[in-house]
Amino acid sequence: MKLTQLFFIAAVIAIAPACKNGGPFKKKFDKSNATGWNYNDKNSGGFNVAKAKDIKAGPGLVFVQGGTFVMGAAEEDVMADWNNVPKRVTVNSFFIDKTEVANIHYREYLFWLNRIFDPAGDPANQPIVDAAYPDTLVWRSELAYNEPYVEYYFRHPSFNYYPVVGVSWKQAHDYCLWRTDRVNELALINGGYINKNEMKNMQGKGADAFNTKAYLLGLTTPPPGTAAKSKKNPLTDPNGRPRTQVTFEDGIMSPDYRLPTEAEWEYAALAYIAQNPQPRRKEKGQRGEELVANKQVYSWSNNYNGLRDNRRGSWQGEMLANFKRGSGDLMGVAGGLNDRSALPAPVESYYPNGFGIFNMSGNVSEWVADVYRPMTYEVGDDFNYYRGNVFKKLKVIDPTSNDPSTRYEKDSTGKVKYVNEEDADLAKRRNYQKNYAINYLDGDSLSGASYGYGITTLVSDKSRVIKGGSWLDMPYWLGPGTRRFLEEDQSTSTIGFRCAMTYFGAPEGNRTRAGNYWQTKRQRR
Repeated sequence: MKLTQLFFIAAVIAIAPACKNGGPFKKKFDKSNATGWNYNDKNSGGFNVAKAKDIKAGPGLVFVQGGTFVMGAAEEDVMADWNNVPKRVTVNSFFIDKTEVANIHYREYLFWLNRIFDPAGDPANQPIVDAAYPDTLVWRSELAYNEPYVEYYFRHPSFNYYPVVGVSWKQAHDYCLWRTDRVNELALINGGYINKNEMKNMQGKGADAFNTKAYLLGLTTPPPGTAAKSKKNPLTDPNGRPRTQVTFEDGIMSPDYRLPTEAEWEYAALAYIAQNPQPRRKEKGQRGEELVANKQVYSWSNNYNGLRDNRRGSWQGEMLANFKRGSGDLMGVAGGLNDRSALPAPVESYYPNGFGIFNMSGNVSEWVADVYRPMTYEVGDDFNYYRGNVFKKLKVIDPTSNDPSTRYEKDSTGKVKYVNEEDADLAKRRNYQKNYAINYLDGDSLSGASYGYGITTLVSDKSRVIKGGSWLDMPYWLGPGTRRFLEEDQSTSTIGFRCAMTYFGAPEGNRTRAGNYWQTKRQRR
C-alpha cells in the first residue's frame, strides 16, 4: 500500500471520533439574539427561519423605489374639476407591470378558466367563465364603422400584444387574484414542493384549483413533489424531518398581485429617478436629491421642461405617446404618421420612462385600486395614500376545530371566504373603528357630507379612479396628475390596466441596511 493511502486512512480514523462528538465539522446554526436558542436546529426547539433576502420581481414586474413626491395637478385645471389639488405624499417601494396587460395575457386567463372549470362538463360553471370575458361591444358607435374591432381586436393574433380593453375594474381585480395563484403555483412546482403532474389532472376541478391563501391555510393540499420528500429539502419540521407544506415565512411564494393604488401609479408614472442627480458619496453610496419642486408634466420626461434627449440629440418634436393630437387627428397623414397608431398601440411602444415602464401617458387609460372622491387629497394619509378599504377577516365555521377543512370555508371557485369585521369588536381600537372605510371623512356621518348618486352626482362608493390618457384623449389627460372615474362594473375601449405588487423590507433592498448607520470603532478588551 502506498504511503499516501496509509496517511489518508489514518487521517479518517483520527477525524471520525471528532465528527461523532461534534468536533470541527459540527454544523453551525444561527442563534436568536433574543433567547440564544439555535435556529433550524431540531435539538434546540426546531424553529425554522429563512434567511433574509430580497423579494424577487414576479413575471412582468419592475421594481420602483419609493419616495416622496407632489401628487396632483401639474397644469392648469382646464376641466375645472378641482379634484387633483397638489399634496406631498410618500409611497413605499413596490413592483409594477412593465407594460399594460395585453390581449394575449388575458386570453391565457380565459383559457385557464375554461379548462379548469370546464363549462361543457358542468354547465353550472358557465357563469364563472362568462363573467371574466371582456365586453368587446365597447368598440361600437352609432356613427362609426368599428364592427371589425368587435370581432377581431381581442382575438386576432395581430393584436396579441395590444392592451386588453373592455375590462371592468372587477374583472381586472379578479385577474390579479388569478395571476397571484398561477405564479405561486409555478414557484412551488419548480421548487419540487408540488408534483409537476398535478396540473394535468385539474380539468374540470375548479373548486380544487390551487389558491395561495387556501394552500397556506391548509385547505388545499396538492400532492408534494420529489424535492419536498428529499432529505436535501431545506424546509424541516421541529423534528428535523423534511417538510412538504410551504409557509409564507419560507420566502418561496410571492405577495399578491393587485391593482396599483392611485398614489403608486402616479409616482411610477412621474419616475423622478430619471431626473435626480446621483452624486457619489464615499460613506453611503448614492443619494438622490429632492426635485419635486420641478414637477414634470408627462411620464416620459427626463427633465421638467418635458424634453427627451439621446446621444444624437434631442427627441423634441417626436411623438412620445399614443394620443389624439387634435380633432380628427389620431395618427397623422399617410407617409408621415405621427404616433403611428390609430387605435391602442402595442404595449411596448414608445419610450419607457425612468423606471423602465411603458405607456404611463397615453395608449389606454388604466384602472387603479382607489375609490374616487374629488377632495380625498385634503384628508388622505400622506403615506401610502389610498381610499377603498373594507376590512375583512377569515370566515370561521367552527372556532373549536383544528382541522382547516372544518374551521374555514372555500367558495365554488376555490377561494377562501372572508367576512367583514364587526364594528362592535373594533370599538376599543385606536387606529380604526369601522370596517367600512370607503366613505371615511367623505360621505359619512363624520364628515357630514353625502352623495346622492344619480340625483346630484355620479360619484358613488363603486366609482373607481382612472389614470393616464388614452389613444382617444387630448394631451391634457396625459399628465399623471389628472384623474377621472367610472363605475367598477363598466368598461370602455379606452381603459385597460396593469398589476402591481407590494415590496417588503428595506426600501432600497434587504441587501442594504435600512436607516443611517454609524460605524463605531471600539477596541476589544
